[in-house]
Order: sequence, then structure tokens, then C-alpha cells
Amino acid sequence: MERLVIGSRGSQLALTQSRTVAAMLEEAIPNLEVSIEVIQTQGDIILDVPLSQIGSKGLFTHELESALLEGTIDLAVHSLKDLPTDFPVGLTLGAVPPREHPGDAFVSERFDSLDALPEGATVGTSSLRRRAQLLAYRSDLCLVDLRGNVDTRLRKIADGEVDAAVLAYAGIVRIGRRDAIRSAIPETVMVPAPAQGALGIEVRDEDTRVLAYCSRIHNDRASAEVTAERACLSMLEGGCQVPIGALARVHQDELTLLACVCSVDGKTVLRVEERGDARHAREIGNTAAARLVTMGAASLIAATR
Repeated sequence: MERLVIGSRGSQLALTQSRTVAAMLEEAIPNLEVSIEVIQTQGDIILDVPLSQIGSKGLFTHELESALLEGTIDLAVHSLKDLPTDFPVGLTLGAVPPREHPGDAFVSERFDSLDALPEGATVGTSSLRRRAQLLAYRSDLCLVDLRGNVDTRLRKIADGEVDAAVLAYAGIVRIGRRDAIRSAIPETVMVPAPAQGALGIEVRDEDTRVLAYCSRIHNDRASAEVTAERACLSMLEGGCQVPIGALARVHQDELTLLACVCSVDGKTVLRVEERGDARHAREIGNTAAARLVTMGAASLIAATR
């Protein structure tokens, strides 16, 4: 019997994602037994400070990566949007499984959409990207920080702490709470975070056994999409808490990438769209980033630091 150990954060969402990957591996590979080891990250510990104020690089990944490098786990399952674009020496992205809905969701007890919110309504979010695009669309809204795991944030919304909140559609679905989603926010209003809705399986780059296993659950379409999105993010030198959005879609062999950079106050939103052969996903992402830079993106990003 072959065995693998997955490292996972301890939230309901993280464990659900890790169990999903474990099941996929066990189904794809006969005589494989996969176990999960829970590892707490800095992002799970610090819950009383806005993410934008405590830095974002490795906030939800550093401890998992340390365990990988030490050999106490064989692979780590991440929400790929949380994974920095540059990997520590010795680690690599082993696989991207099929992707869930990449967009953002509107959640509220009383209202059906952003448009239905009354003037001055309170909306919870811990993301500068969401905050900027919300203000660009509805400058009258009162935006408040909303931290915690997905289930915690859903409970705060149900308890009336805010009139509404914006969360990743995929995270809500993965914990079995699709019923909480009032509506999907269209990408014309809010461009998602790069790689949102995708899982990233991180492994040691010389572990040929685990790399071979991961290849069995890798999805080429999802990989092309997130490659373009993360290339754009990397070229712009942005982290997951910088107001940068990127969404790629593959149709047949063509990839279309929508990318944006916003000022924190939402008064400036730069958007570009690039198309090309999906086999050149990284180049498409780089081109989109270069166009955004010529439009003034660098100064908007610098203002968040």
C-alpha cells in the first residue's frame, strides 16, 4: 500500500478541499492511501487585523511550505489564489485539478444583489480588490472589514453584522452552502482574484513519485487559465491583497484574459483584455500586465504598499 500525507489548513473549507484532492488521488491510483495533517498558518491565527495591514506573501502558505521542505508532508493543498507566484527553492506546483466557479458571490439575508442594496448599506469584505471594485460600482456603500473562515463570515452575515458581503463563489459551494449565495457578481462589475476557484497542489520539485501521482489529477484547461492570471499578477508584482483582478477563460484552443488594476478608493479602474492561443497562456498574461503598466498600473499598486 502506497501512502501520501497532505498538509492542510484546519478550516472547514481547507479540509474539504484537501479531502477532495485525497479522494481524487485515491480514485486515480490503485492501492494509494492518503491521510491529512492539519497545519495552522499565520493567516489563521491573526484574525483581528485587516489582511492588507499584515502583509500577504505566504500568509496562508508559509507553514505548509516549511512542512513540505522538512519532509513531514508529501504535498500541500492550497486555494491557488493564496499561493505566491514565486515558489521557495525546492518546491513547485505539482497539479491544478479541475476548477470551480472562479467568480465572486453576493451574500445577504435581505437583499438579492448589489443593485438591490439601499444607499449606505454595510458590505463586508477583507479584500482590497473587492473593496476597490465595490466602490467603483457603488461609491455610496459603507465597506467594513470581515475576517474569518467562510463559515464564520456566513454566520456573521446571518447574525446581521453587515447588510451583505462578497465572498468567493467557489468557497461557499465547496463547504456545501450554495444556498447562501443570492447572486453571482458578473465580471463586468468585479473581476475575480487571479486563480480564484482553483486549487494548487504544491510538492517538492525533485519528488518524482508525488509529481507522477499529481499528474493523474491535473487539468490542462484550468492550468492554462491560472497560468495566464498568475503571470499577469507576477509581472505586476502584486500579492493576493493588492487590488488586481484577472480572469482567463479557455474556449476550444483560445484563451481570453480580462485583467484589471484599481485604486483603493475605486476612482480609477484600469481594464484590459487579451486573446491568444491557450498554449501561450503565460505570454498572454505578461502582455496584459505590460498594457496595464503603460496605462499607469504601477503607481496604483505602489499606493497600496
